[in-house]
Amino acid sequence: MHNFKESLIEEQQRLEEIIARAKMENAHMPEGYLRISKHKNRCRYYHCLTDRNGTYIPKKNIILSKQLAQKAYNKSIIDKAEEQLSQINKILKVDTDEEMKKLYDSLHPDRKKLIIPFEENWEDKLQKWYETSYQGKEFREGTPVLLTEKGEQVRSKSEKILADYFYRKKILYKYEKPLYLKGYGIVYPDFTFLSSKTEQEIYWEHEGMMDNQEYARSAVRKIESYQKNGIYPGERLILTFETEQNVLNQNIVAGLVEKYL
Repeated sequence: MHNFKESLIEEQQRLEEIIARAKMENAHMPEGYLRISKHKNRCRYYHCLTDRNGTYIPKKNIILSKQLAQKAYNKSIIDKAEEQLSQINKILKVDTDEEMKKLYDSLHPDRKKLIIPFEENWEDKLQKWYETSYQGKEFREGTPVLLTEKGEQVRSKSEKILADYFYRKKILYKYEKPLYLKGYGIVYPDFTFLSSKTEQEIYWEHEGMMDNQEYARSAVRKIESYQKNGIYPGERLILTFETEQNVLNQNIVAGLVEKYL
């Protein structure tokens, strides 16, 4: 359902762009319309304003004929695109997922026990994903214990800041859940989320020592491996960076959470 909605939204945006472009072109077109007639198997073009027959357009003014023809074509495209856009807008106004959820939720608890819903609601899917166990990256013996507000051990103060922010915002995540990248091997993204829009996993990598050359080279190689596996920044990969002089920016974190989570 989410993929269907995404496709509809993409088509909505495409149609809106087409309509805007066609209207912009027509705003600079001459007034009136084009009439075409045949005379001895030759086309004759006429510029019609108030006179239905119009004024003959000589060959030397072929640009006017092209402009009027384009104007009429653009108008047809606008009408058809607006018709399709209207239908898409009506569909998007109806949240089918929510309607099906309401239908199930409205049932008596005793009746619910007898029914298996056709589709799980998002909250149930998210909870099931969250509760699925996994083996994270082990901590070396002697590693300082740094706990988040949730009571989870992390490796750096910045990771604690991020984890605590997600926890306070009630954003479910998995810390260092293993991910296999072809051509690279197993990586342990700092945080993994499940997208409510695509129902795909989104990964958050915080690169905290970018002024260390060896660390930076390793980070770049890992990010390139994400991309080679079809996981791109701005889509399913969120990146934050830090150096000794430039610490983790809370405003940037808030903006990324707002945009992607």
